[in-house]
Amino acid sequence: MATATASLSFTRLLSSASKPHRSFTHHHRSLSFKPLKFSTKISATISVGDKLPDATLSYFDSSDELQTTTISDLTKSKKTILFAVPGAFTPTCSQKHLPGFVEKSGELKSKGVDTIACVSVNDAFVMKAWKADLGIGDEVLLLSDGNGEFTRAIGCELDLSDKPVGLGVRSRRYAMLVEDGVVKVLNLEEGGAFTSSGAEDMLKAV
Repeated sequence: MATATASLSFTRLLSSASKPHRSFTHHHRSLSFKPLKFSTKISATISVGDKLPDATLSYFDSSDELQTTTISDLTKSKKTILFAVPGAFTPTCSQKHLPGFVEKSGELKSKGVDTIACVSVNDAFVMKAWKADLGIGDEVLLLSDGNGEFTRAIGCELDLSDKPVGLGVRSRRYAMLVEDGVVKVLNLEEGGAFTSSGAEDMLKAV
């Protein structure tokens, strides 16, 4: 009975934490959202020392052509930073996580990083629009893991199906340093939190 009560309280807490502020004008509802809060156990299939599983990701190039690449292509004989966000256009991802890596891309590459890539369980069209909205050039490669293939392969799914914004299953927030396909550093966040996976954290780790 104690376990059931704790579980119920936990569910109500999540619901309360993610509930949007509402304003009403002429019977039309306008919603604004605070960043979602999570309290879920940190776990993943992948860990430091593991070789990343291969997967195909997509993106639009500078000529507006849809391209694909693989994890192997991104990491073989290279030093690569891969970081993931729960969703394009979401507050923390748009205001802090992605812009941080854009800002620090020069410093990271001066330390030997060949590629910086952002992975999200969004389709390539959404990632293209997000890149344009933030005015990003070639500092960071924005990659679509649209079907969540790579995210599932490394065990970083984040189920947000119970949230009112309709995110469904996305990726946990993380940042990893990969050398020749092997994970050297993995900063995996609790749910969608943003405490250890930023560009500054990876600068210290490189």
